[in-house]
Amino acid sequence: MSAFFVSPTPIISALRGFARAHSDRVALTEDPLFVRSRTRTPERRVGLVSGGGSGHEPMHVGFVGQGMLDAAVPGEVFASPHNAQIFAASRAVAGDDGVLHIVKNYTGDVINFAIAAERLQAAGIPTRTVIVDDDIATDSDETETGRRGTGATVVVEKILGAAADSGLGLDELADLGAEVADRSRSLAVSARAQTDSHTGRPAFDLAEGTLEYGVGIHGERAASSIDREDFDVLVARMVDEVHAAVAGDPADGDLLVFVNGLGASTQIELFNVFDAVTRALEAKGEKVAASLVGDYVTALDMTGFSITLTRMQPQWLDWWEAATCTAAFPAPVADGTPTASIAERGTDQGGADETDAGTLRTRAQDRSTDLETAVVIRFAELAEEHHGHLTRLDQVTGDGDFGDNLRGGLRHATRLMEEADAAGFAAAERAFLNGVGGTSGPLLGLLFQELNAGYAKLGDDEHPRTVWEQATAAGSAAIRRVGRAEPGDRTVIDVLEPTASALSGGFASAAETAADAAQATAELQARRGRASYVDGRGHGTPDAGAVGISLLFTAAAEVYER
Repeated sequence: MSAFFVSPTPIISALRGFARAHSDRVALTEDPLFVRSRTRTPERRVGLVSGGGSGHEPMHVGFVGQGMLDAAVPGEVFASPHNAQIFAASRAVAGDDGVLHIVKNYTGDVINFAIAAERLQAAGIPTRTVIVDDDIATDSDETETGRRGTGATVVVEKILGAAADSGLGLDELADLGAEVADRSRSLAVSARAQTDSHTGRPAFDLAEGTLEYGVGIHGERAASSIDREDFDVLVARMVDEVHAAVAGDPADGDLLVFVNGLGASTQIELFNVFDAVTRALEAKGEKVAASLVGDYVTALDMTGFSITLTRMQPQWLDWWEAATCTAAFPAPVADGTPTASIAERGTDQGGADETDAGTLRTRAQDRSTDLETAVVIRFAELAEEHHGHLTRLDQVTGDGDFGDNLRGGLRHATRLMEEADAAGFAAAERAFLNGVGGTSGPLLGLLFQELNAGYAKLGDDEHPRTVWEQATAAGSAAIRRVGRAEPGDRTVIDVLEPTASALSGGFASAAETAADAAQATAELQARRGRASYVDGRGHGTPDAGAVGISLLFTAAAEVYER
């Protein structure tokens, strides 16, 4: 991917170009960023929303339109969208029966969609989620992260789009999506990595005569490289492994075969793969009832392909073949298909106003906010002091951005306190839920949301420690819901759970407990989050998020025990 052809703001400008090219089908909202369909069938009662990092085009924006998605939410290249984007898009396209999220099983996507779902439920919008987890290369009992979501996402989006148009309700669609995902499996191979836009070189090097077997769609390397095999031998090996992982046998239904290019493979190559796949399946007594071949879930310009198999049910084939009107899916809309403007259905077309993250309490409204404001200010100072250390910790098992995200969120909160005379936790809630990207920031926002709510109800005769104890427990529960982490998984939960209990003994005791618990994560195996993909590399080094959250309790102890 040559930098010569890339705008200084590539994602937003690319989406503007996409929306201009398909202005009859989609509309672009820029703040917060999402793409929505202009029309849908009158029978649709549930809005369908998906999304994820950019760089996988045409997924997901190319599948927005009548018969598939109502909205798609793009993040930066290979980065999850923010929960504020997801919340706004979902609110804009929610149907009478609510909204369904279709989410690839990547930690950032799962957490941000889950936080948005919490906010939608609080706003009175029924919400369900379908997690797509089809990549057998990451099928391991050693982590709780589970299989990655890849090519089967397109299959789920297409079948659910047609099913939604038939009038199915929210729970019916969620159950259907879960079954489609459960009956789908995928595997990818690469001969060359995608181009790093900063260096102009491949993101990773492959030795001569080798292939990366089991790559991810974000350019992740596979667990191992293999020697280049004869083409038919390679495809047969992949088919054997994917076929063995797909539920059922020929008596349980025919197969849908999806051969997907990762960005730089030619159509000639992909159709050669499809021919080899179908021959291998027919030799197993399988019937191929439906197919899709082409670049639909890419990894920028990676040279390679993936194979997805779905064990179809009779009704699913009708939905797969139903007409659509999107930019990318190869199924033209049928003549005379009735449509309705989404705006005419009375849905909110606005973005997510910052007040959706909680009404700002001012210091004038509540004198008790002076101490909470002091805590946030001290937390911000500690984040500045420990920024380099947190960055280095995160570089061991992540991408090194935790220190930046924590410091940036607290700087934003400090500005809100100064410019709006806002209470500390109200400012922090808004800053982290609406302003910080990645996964850790919005998770901290959930904790601040609980602290803000607790202080809003703090009575004159009630000790702030009670609020902290209840809010820490409630924040931990919320983070567990959206992140699916448990104690021992090497996450912030390993700090919040014991600290909530320790608060009954005072702030100093809680701060000591938090610091010890954060350090103890050095001996834990990561079972959630990005760190789980690099098993073993973090041993002996504490989790960056755990250390960062412990600083909040240090700040509280310094303020309240002073």
